[in-house]
Amino acid sequence: MKKMMMASLLAGLISIGGSVMAADMPVHVDSSTAKMVNKAQSELLKVDVKTPLINQISNVVYEQVPMRGYPSVAMKMDILQPKAKEKLPAIVFVTGGGFINANKDNGIQLRMHLAEAGYVVASIQYRVAPTAKFPQPLEDVKASIRFLKAHADQFGIDPERVGIVGGSAGGYLTAMAGVTSGTKTFDKGENLDFTSDVKAAVDLYGLSDLTRIGDDYSEEVQEKHKSAGATEALWVNGSPVFGGKDGGILADREAALAANPISYISKTSAPMLLMHGTKDVVVSPSQTDLLFQALRERQIPSKRYLVEGAAHGGIYWNQKEVLDIITSFFDKYLK
Repeated sequence: MKKMMMASLLAGLISIGGSVMAADMPVHVDSSTAKMVNKAQSELLKVDVKTPLINQISNVVYEQVPMRGYPSVAMKMDILQPKAKEKLPAIVFVTGGGFINANKDNGIQLRMHLAEAGYVVASIQYRVAPTAKFPQPLEDVKASIRFLKAHADQFGIDPERVGIVGGSAGGYLTAMAGVTSGTKTFDKGENLDFTSDVKAAVDLYGLSDLTRIGDDYSEEVQEKHKSAGATEALWVNGSPVFGGKDGGILADREAALAANPISYISKTSAPMLLMHGTKDVVVSPSQTDLLFQALRERQIPSKRYLVEGAAHGGIYWNQKEVLDIITSFFDKYLK
């Protein structure tokens, strides 16, 4: 009787609709079938491990310096450190900022590209106008190089293989560090038992002659660069309100010449790569050419590229073609 009732009930469910049975009744799948289904849905991905694991060490204090209103201000760097068994070459990244700011957060794509290529990369902040003036920012750059060498074991750096790269004002400071490499010029502060020498420098759309920044532009633009408010004037002269010299960049021509990379080229200057955009309307493309020609005349290994369509900074400078040229240059002299 019970069997008949169960059969009748089952028949009733089926007659109401197979969908009820399909949705609510458990379906048994044995383990071998499940394994076959899983294998059919998965693909094996083979990975050729080339890119290293990269750690960031943020806000490392590399020096304490006076700045207007403060007796001691911490200058910091952010370090990208690829994981490696051997000590790696290091590159200092010097951000731009028109001489009036220095945000070490900039340039992350270039920095990561170099780190993935096997370089410890340190992005630095430095003092800027008008609270500081030349050569204090350059002293900061050189202090950062000495710091990395002094702490080479801590950060896995080969102190004999250090380079430097920067754009705009950072390119200018990079060029200054490059041309004065092999000398003690502008070495001041901490870790003076170590040199600030670099083996290679990459100047991206930097300045070479602060008195001629507007050379390729209109007379109106050139006049603006002669004004007391031009940032290159504040960089060299300081603020007249706080004891600096009044007037534009030409107010003290000797001081301006002393702040130019061309003035320091010697037989110990580092090999240099220079790059400039053809559409740069901020810093004349002729600026890097002035330094390039001077380096070649003094037989310093150097190369210059014009990047077609590139402006002063911007997206062109993050493209693989540009990044690969920079990396290859460092590879030649640091690896």
